[in-house]
Amino acid sequence: MCADLSRTQRNLLVCERSSFLDEKNRVSSQMEQLRFNYKVSVLLPECGSAPSHLESILNSFSSFYLVKQLPLYELLDKDFLQSAVYQGSVYGLSFRTRIDEDNCVALLPNGHLVFSLDKDAFETLGLEGRPSRSNRTSSRYEVTVDLRDGSMAPGGRGYLRLRRALTSHLKLQMDFLISHHPGGGASLRPLLSRCDWSEHRPEVGRRGLSRLVRPALRSCDPHDLLEWIGAVDAAVSRENSSSDFLSTLTCLEPEATVSRAMSVSTCGLLLPQDLQHLVEELRCYLQQAQTDSWASVTVHGFTDSPVSWGDGERDILTGGHDLYNLLMFPDHTYRLHLAAGAQKTCPP
Repeated sequence: MCADLSRTQRNLLVCERSSFLDEKNRVSSQMEQLRFNYKVSVLLPECGSAPSHLESILNSFSSFYLVKQLPLYELLDKDFLQSAVYQGSVYGLSFRTRIDEDNCVALLPNGHLVFSLDKDAFETLGLEGRPSRSNRTSSRYEVTVDLRDGSMAPGGRGYLRLRRALTSHLKLQMDFLISHHPGGGASLRPLLSRCDWSEHRPEVGRRGLSRLVRPALRSCDPHDLLEWIGAVDAAVSRENSSSDFLSTLTCLEPEATVSRAMSVSTCGLLLPQDLQHLVEELRCYLQQAQTDSWASVTVHGFTDSPVSWGDGERDILTGGHDLYNLLMFPDHTYRLHLAAGAQKTCPP
């Protein structure tokens, strides 16, 4: 057992402290690197209800579409390629597939079509790929095809080979989430018109909090800070009473008690562009708030996405590397926390 524990894969937490006024700050570029976002949670102190402009921003998040049992060769339709893949950014992800057991697929905004396949599916597909870097003992393989490459133009050699693989060799079908920026449903119409689909809006939830004990936000250890934010988001009690056998978590180094706070969360296929807009609006909100105010934004990625940060492969048997937290203050300073997996040295 000791030998097994000694080989436990590590996780990496990267913390950046800077200012939005610094032209070299990386907040926007880092947010773009986590393409498939499932949930965003906003924590605001001294709020009895969510500010109206925050509600407006969350309600304006882009719609997404659930396509039932999508035959993957439909992603190669020339009209869909022209209207969605070649124009703007398309975000597509297999839904209700498990990254450690099932075949998973993602269509990235840069036009890359990424497959995470078991050994049988990989050999049947017959395309070039490589063994999974994250878990070599799991017999999984990754295949990446650039749909914007010249050889993948409809009628080209690479295009015909991929289409033949998906129509004759491996007829993959799966539920598929998809969205497009900036065209939305209009850009996806060539695909949706031939499929069974439904339109969805991100779901917004609200929760009021009272007597919230918080640590020293500017100086707290990053791991302790994320643990506290996670406990608040998950509604974990931090009182540590003698009769509480479910949780012994306490707030480390408490600095102050917030009389009231508001936690607002949104779930769905959330686009990076919408999250960037949310951050900009929260910055404006902080300029009008008290000098000791702050705002916390935590974003979680889909746990079964084939990719994590950028185009990087998602580690199969480790978690916690598909999220980030942004803690903002009225003076334009921030703390950015990015969780990376065992195979990463630092998020891109």
